This record gives sequence, C-alpha cells and structure tokens, in this order.
Amino acid sequence: MLVDSHCHLDRVDLKPYDNDFSRFVSQTLESGVEHMLCVSIDLESWPAMVSLIEDYPQISMSVGVHPNDRDRHEPSAEELIELAGRSGVVAIGETGLDYFRSDGPLDWQRERFRTHIRAAIGCKMPLIVHTRAAREDTIRIMREEGAETAGGVMHCFTEDWPMASQALDLGFYISFSGIITFKNAADLRTVVEQVPMDRMLIETDSPYLAPVPYRGKSNQPRYVNQVAECVAQLKGMTQEAVAEQTKVNFYRCFALAKAEG
Repeated sequence: MLVDSHCHLDRVDLKPYDNDFSRFVSQTLESGVEHMLCVSIDLESWPAMVSLIEDYPQISMSVGVHPNDRDRHEPSAEELIELAGRSGVVAIGETGLDYFRSDGPLDWQRERFRTHIRAAIGCKMPLIVHTRAAREDTIRIMREEGAETAGGVMHCFTEDWPMASQALDLGFYISFSGIITFKNAADLRTVVEQVPMDRMLIETDSPYLAPVPYRGKSNQPRYVNQVAECVAQLKGMTQEAVAEQTKVNFYRCFALAKAEG
C-alpha cells in the first residue's frame, strides 16, 4: 500500500469519477493508496477544502499559504497555530521560497516563510517546504528560524544534492514527485540515488506534474505508483519495499498513529 504525501484534492479533476468525490476516494483507495495528505495553498479556499475532506479518515490536511501569490490573506503565526488545532491537520504549509515564478522585491515572501516556521514550532507540527531557485535563502532562513525544531519535508524536491544534504542535516525528509520520471530529470535522479531510504517520501502534487506515462494529463494520487516504481529502479529495490518504507517515513514525519503499525 502507498501513501501520497502531497496532493491538492480540492483541485483534482473529478470528471473521470462523475464529479463524485466519494467515488474518487473509493477508487483511489482500491488502487492501493491508503492515505493522502491534502495540502493547503491559501486560506481563502481552505474552508472549502476542509469541508470536502473532513469526513475521510484516509485524508489528512495542512494549513498554510503558498509562497508564490502575494495577493492572498497574510496570516500571522498565531492564526496559523489556531487553525492547526482543527482535527485532521497534521502540518503547516505549504510554505517556502519560489524565486522562479516571483520577481521584484521578495521580502514579503521571505517574511511569510518565517511566519510559517514560527507557527510550526509554536504548534509542534512539521513544515511542508516548497523551494525553487532559492536554495541558499531557503536553507539560511530555515537555520535562522530554527526550523529543525519543527522538522518536516522538502516537498517536490527538484534541487541538487548539496541542498538535499543540508536539509537532511536539519532533520527534514526529502519528497520526490513524478518529475523524477521525466526524460530531462537525469540530474534529479542522481539525488534520488543519494537520499537515504529512511528519509524519503513520495508524492504526486496532484493535479500537477503527472508522471510518465501520464505526463501532460491531470495528475491523480494513484499515479504515486509510478513514482515508487522509478525510485525502486534507481535504488535497486522492489516497488513493494519502496512503498512500505516511504509509508513508514510518512507516518513518522507527520506523527500519525499508523507509524506504529
């Protein structure tokens, strides 16, 4: 059984499921995915996301504001801590830095990241970190704010081994998405080979970044199977072993009860 450690279920295409979310969940579970983490990107849509998934014990959630969009409600650490008290919330984020999609002065982005780290420490929950084209500042801010106190995961990792190594040193997990199956991702696959299996997660980031052979289509949590298959090939392991280890890692990272069984 697999875990999709990062997806956006409120944005998944439900047309193949007759626009029935309960049918989508049932078929996803039947495909071999036992748990999904639905990740927040803004607080405006968060109540609707909660309403969609709150009745499904197989789905956990996070609360946070993505680094890219400046024109969103800017939460305080205290507000994030309060929202994180809702049943089913297991993480703060996704948060981080993205210099690839944002330009101009980015002090607002760096301050948002700091706020989320402080909230995670305050409520003793792990962070879900998004980082793109901001390697040095991401690690620097994590160190300055004591992010290792909270721990968490570098989600949809696309950076190099030196950055992965620094994140690992801070106690963070490294999560890989369907990008590792892309033809042009050879450098990233070398990072997969170096990350220890007991510190690795896998994800889809659905509905984005569908893996080969579904690239260009709307992504689905069940496609995490392709990510596990690619990791297995790179690590010289069985796919079942990758699924089991990444599942154990997920439950440990997010302090969920199933980590023990």
